[in-house]
Amino acid sequence: MRLRPSARPIAGLVLDLLLVIAFAAIGRASHSEANPVLGALLTAWPFLVGTLVGWLVVRVMRRHWPLDPGPGVTVWFATLVVGMVLRRATGAGTAWPFVIVAAVTLAVLLLGWRVIARWRSRRYAAARVSRGGEPPRAAG
Repeated sequence: MRLRPSARPIAGLVLDLLLVIAFAAIGRASHSEANPVLGALLTAWPFLVGTLVGWLVVRVMRRHWPLDPGPGVTVWFATLVVGMVLRRATGAGTAWPFVIVAAVTLAVLLLGWRVIARWRSRRYAAARVSRGGEPPRAAG
């Protein structure tokens, strides 16, 4: 399925937010914590704020959407740092093992889909060129 260029930023942002919620839900489930839906949202909110900050930083500083792996690093870093700062400010845990697990898990989730999307886009462009068509223009 190919999205219209104007729909890609919205889809990317929604995907990032859903993956952050999934990260929180999986973490809570691994500790057998109660109230899975509300609990996941309460755990996720600092990281969701961080994700939005990351998107805003990329959009303002680079003037394009963070849909590629490079700008995705900024989104990942903001998600992690802002999330941990807000957790700390609200008295939630920020033990080093949690920070490390969160960093790795969020990197896999937030950068993984961007790497896969970039690979698929390049593969699609190469196939199109090999069939004699022009490569699609980069969205930005």
